[in-house]
Amino acid sequence: MTRYAMVIDVTRCTGCHNCFLACRDEHAGNDHLPVAAAQPELGHRWIDVQEHERGAFPKVKVSYVPVPCQQCAEAPCLAAGEGGAVYRRADGIVVIDPERAVGQRDIVEACPYGAVFWNEAKRLPQKCTFCAHLLDAGWRQPRCAEACPTQAIAFGDLDEPAPSGWSAQGAVEPLHPEHGTRPVVGYIGLPKRFIAGEIVLADKMEWPAPGVAVSLRHDGQHIAATTDDYGDFEFDGLQANAEYVLSVSHPGYHPRSLTLVTQRDLNVGTIALDPLGAETRRERTTSPTANV
Repeated sequence: MTRYAMVIDVTRCTGCHNCFLACRDEHAGNDHLPVAAAQPELGHRWIDVQEHERGAFPKVKVSYVPVPCQQCAEAPCLAAGEGGAVYRRADGIVVIDPERAVGQRDIVEACPYGAVFWNEAKRLPQKCTFCAHLLDAGWRQPRCAEACPTQAIAFGDLDEPAPSGWSAQGAVEPLHPEHGTRPVVGYIGLPKRFIAGEIVLADKMEWPAPGVAVSLRHDGQHIAATTDDYGDFEFDGLQANAEYVLSVSHPGYHPRSLTLVTQRDLNVGTIALDPLGAETRRERTTSPTANV
């Protein structure tokens, strides 16, 4: 039995919005009954490419997270619909019936992902259908996946091999697991906390400090890295609201360490290492809370 699922690799998404445009091309002004009535020309984003900016200058990261209907196994919209207004197909796709759902605005409010939209003209809740009408006609994937130039959207049957040319580079996780909806859309590389900064050698302040050992410890885990050619370092994919110990060491210099809590993304600024035999200049370290 076919069981459709989607995996979105955030690390591949460039924010080009090709998926959104392809969705609009397919659905805006076009009825695909009995699966979906026409999407209105304005106001709906059946796949919403959300921009997430993290950190502070000069350590800033931007990620793009496409959010279609999550086709949840425990779908709140299905529970909110009355009289069969929302149903699940045998292949797992959740459909809002364009006739039975008329007037049922509670279906919009029930979605914790904001993926259901209200069509004021038709008085109808609407959302992504995984382009079910195309799949029924023999297509292998919906328009959003077909249009993605970086193959950030993978789509297929859970009982079949992964699409050729695409391989997951990290763990697949749900968006907002706290909602408890068991979505069949999974994500790779969702934005996490990061810690970044710069290392300088106090007796060579005018030169970058590449190759300096930097490590991060948390709950028995140890992550090792070295500064790049500019003396910069970065640790990404960290837990939120967790305590980390940042350690810096380099031959011939006093080691340094900082205890940090990832309540937000942290730029610890510039950390200066003093030569052995010199008095430690703690004032050379910028407070990690000054640049977040």
